[in-house]
Amino acid sequence: MMTSIARDASATTPRVDWVDVAKGICIVLVVMMHSTLGVEKAAGAEGFMHYAVAFARPFRMPDFFLISGLFLALVIDRDWRLYLDRKVVHFAYFYLLWLVIQGATKWPGLAIDEGIGAVVHQFLVSLVDPFGTLWFIYLLPIFFVFAKLVRRLPPLLVLAFAALLESLQVHTGWMVPDEFCARLFYVMLGWYGAPRIFAFADMVRGRRGLALAGLVAWALINGAAVFGGVATLPVVSLMLGVAGALAIVSVAALIAGSSAAEPLRYAGERSIVVYLAFFLPMAATRAVLLKTGVISDLGWVSVIVTTVGVVAPLALHWLVMKTGWAKFLFVRPQAFHIDRPKTPLRETGLQPAR
Repeated sequence: MMTSIARDASATTPRVDWVDVAKGICIVLVVMMHSTLGVEKAAGAEGFMHYAVAFARPFRMPDFFLISGLFLALVIDRDWRLYLDRKVVHFAYFYLLWLVIQGATKWPGLAIDEGIGAVVHQFLVSLVDPFGTLWFIYLLPIFFVFAKLVRRLPPLLVLAFAALLESLQVHTGWMVPDEFCARLFYVMLGWYGAPRIFAFADMVRGRRGLALAGLVAWALINGAAVFGGVATLPVVSLMLGVAGALAIVSVAALIAGSSAAEPLRYAGERSIVVYLAFFLPMAATRAVLLKTGVISDLGWVSVIVTTVGVVAPLALHWLVMKTGWAKFLFVRPQAFHIDRPKTPLRETGLQPAR
């Protein structure tokens, strides 16, 4: 994203404050979900954060994918080599790198228990079935290639096809087709609907009272659907996904530019950094808090784990960029480009992942 999840080094598109805030909200919701469910699974009980995670489920990923498509129109007509470099190779580099980093925390134990062959098998499987929390950046290039292939087709036809896929609620057990069907509509909606979405954000800023009333109504409807057990029904899930995505756009538009929104904007601008690196501090904090029992309330344990999961990657990124050490963690080296950027960054051979 960045103008998706990752901004192209060669892009001249100015940043849009509410887009970064919206991405910040999204990445916090994603970390919150993984943190809370991880804590509850390890503890064998639920805390108050379980309800916040459940409430966000209909729109948490739809909004992330919708924002990923917002700026596709600016790059969709690039030649294939440049497009693949920015939209496929870029994400493939970070997926493979962080697959190895995350795997390094699990594979030694697997090797001891089942042998090195089991490690090799899991690595190979991860090339076709995304590993753990990294599935989002695995799927993004697939959506971007699909968008490039269908760019000449009527938008309504593509949206209807994508809506049908979402409504079918495909469950094969293989994450790639399952998530492709579930999320394609939102990427395409972000792409095709970008002018209207930006206009909607401007309208929200101009009519704050009406926007707040709309958000209250949406929250009541979303909550009723979730806790009434109908949020996952075909068509209902699609409607809640779109409504929730627009709600996040509204919230972001309303608070963007305020001091309170600055942490979210900062995190959103570096959303891929958080997404790549939150797993390790999240897991470590969870283990420490649950084993020591220093905090007994699982809800607050989840809050702390979420906070560390967001802040620690940002702190690591700041340290890396400040010192210049281990930049490859968040900056794609020039050796992993298939089309070199014609920008000042060509001299350094680096392209940021943020």
